[in-house]
Amino acid sequence: MQTILIIDPESDFLEWAQRHLSNAEVSVHTAPGVEDGLKQFTKVKPDLVITEFHLKPVNGIELLKRFRQQDPQVMVVLSTAFPPTNAVIESMKLGAFDFLRKESLPYDLRPVVESALATREASRTEKLAADPAVDLGDVMIGQSPAMQAVFKMIGRVSRSDAAVMITGESGCGKEVVARAVQRFSARSAKEFVAINCAAIPESLLESELFGHEKGSFTGATAQRVGRFEQCDGGTLFLDEIGEMPMHVQTKILRVLQEGEFSRVGGNETLKTDVRIIAATNRNLEREVERGRFREDLFYRLNVVRVHLPPLRERPEDIRPLALFFLQRLAKKKNNSRLRFADDALDLMESYNWPGNVRELENTLHRAVVLARSDVLTAGDLPLGQNSSARPNEDNAPSVGDAIRILLSTARESGSPALPWIERRLAAEALSQAGGEAAAAAQALGCKPAAFKRLSAPQEE
Repeated sequence: MQTILIIDPESDFLEWAQRHLSNAEVSVHTAPGVEDGLKQFTKVKPDLVITEFHLKPVNGIELLKRFRQQDPQVMVVLSTAFPPTNAVIESMKLGAFDFLRKESLPYDLRPVVESALATREASRTEKLAADPAVDLGDVMIGQSPAMQAVFKMIGRVSRSDAAVMITGESGCGKEVVARAVQRFSARSAKEFVAINCAAIPESLLESELFGHEKGSFTGATAQRVGRFEQCDGGTLFLDEIGEMPMHVQTKILRVLQEGEFSRVGGNETLKTDVRIIAATNRNLEREVERGRFREDLFYRLNVVRVHLPPLRERPEDIRPLALFFLQRLAKKKNNSRLRFADDALDLMESYNWPGNVRELENTLHRAVVLARSDVLTAGDLPLGQNSSARPNEDNAPSVGDAIRILLSTARESGSPALPWIERRLAAEALSQAGGEAAAAAQALGCKPAAFKRLSAPQEE
C-alpha cells in the first residue's frame, strides 16, 4: 500500500482530500501544521507529500528540503492560491513533483497524485540531488497555467546541462527565460553571454562566436577572443538562431559534439565547456525541410524545448505584468504616486498585444513619460502605435475602424440615408462599448456632445 501525507492548515480541505484520494491501495494521513507534519513524515514515511506553500514557521520550500534530505525519493507536491514565480522555479529545481494552484485542485489533484505515485513506484532506487536555492526575485511574472508550466520546466531543466530550445513570438521574453535557466543552474556563478544572430552581419558572426587570429581577414588587426572562449564554463544564449548561416551552423555542431573549435584563420584547436541555449520565433522544423537549417544541429539543440505562449493567449498575466512594469518605472522616476485608473487596466486586458510583453513594457514607458498626471488613464495608452503589427492576427480592421470607414463613405457620397446610418452605427458603437458613451464616441471618432446628438431618440 502507498502512503500520502497532506499538510494544510484548512481542515475542510484536509477532510475533502482524504475522502477524495483514499482507496484500497492508498492510505492518506493529514496534518494541520508544520510540527505535526514533520512528526507524521518520520512516523509514516510517505511516498507522497502534498503541502500548502504558505506555512509557518517554515514555508513549503523549506519543508521540501527537509523531506528530501530524509528521503531523496519522496514525491512532493506544493500548492497555494497564488504561487510566487521564484517559488515555482525553485521548488521544481529542488525536485518537487509539481506545484498546483489551489483553485485547480478539484480537477488536477487526482491525476497529479496518480502520476506522482506511479513515478515513485518506478524510481524507488533513483537518487535525486537537491541544489542550493537561488532567488530569482520578480524578474518573471505570470499567473496563467501556461506560464506556471514554463516556470516548472525552468526548474527541471536547470538541474542538467542539456541544450535548451526556447520558442515563441518576438517580444515574449525568451531571453528572460534563458537567464532564469542559467541563474538556477550549476553554472550560475559563471558568465552568461547573449548573442542575437539576426543583429550581427553574416560576415562577422563567425568571428563574434569563435574569435579570429590577427590578419585572418581585412580589418583583423589583432587577435580576438570569441564568445565561446569568453563564457567557458558558463552559458551562451543564441537568440534568433534560425538566422544563422549554414557554415556557422557547422562549427556550432562541432562544439556541441566535441566541445572544441578553432578561431577564424587559426590552426589551433581550442576546448570549451559551454551550455548552449537557443531561441527562435521561426518554425525550425520547416526550415530544416526547406534546407535552410541543419537537421543534425536542430536535434542537438532541441533536447529540451520551452515554449513561451504569446500574451494574447494568457490575458490573466496582463494586469500583474502591467503593475510590475509600472512599479519599476515608478522606482526609476522616484515617483511612488504612479498608478493606473480602472479604465486603463480594462483597456490593457482587452487589447490583443501583437508585440507581446515587449509592446506592453514600451507602451507603459511612453505613457509614463507623456502622462499629464500620476494616474494613467486609457487615454494615456495609445495602443498599437508601439508595434508595426496590427492588433489582430489576420490584420482585419477593428470594430471602431469599420464604423469610421462606413461613416466616412456615407458622408463622402452624400447619401440621403446618412442620418439613419449614423443612428444605427451609434447604437452599435454603444453596444460594443458596453453602454459607455465616452468609449462609443471614441470608437466613432467624434466628440461626446456629437455622439449624444447622434444617439438621441428621433421624433417620428
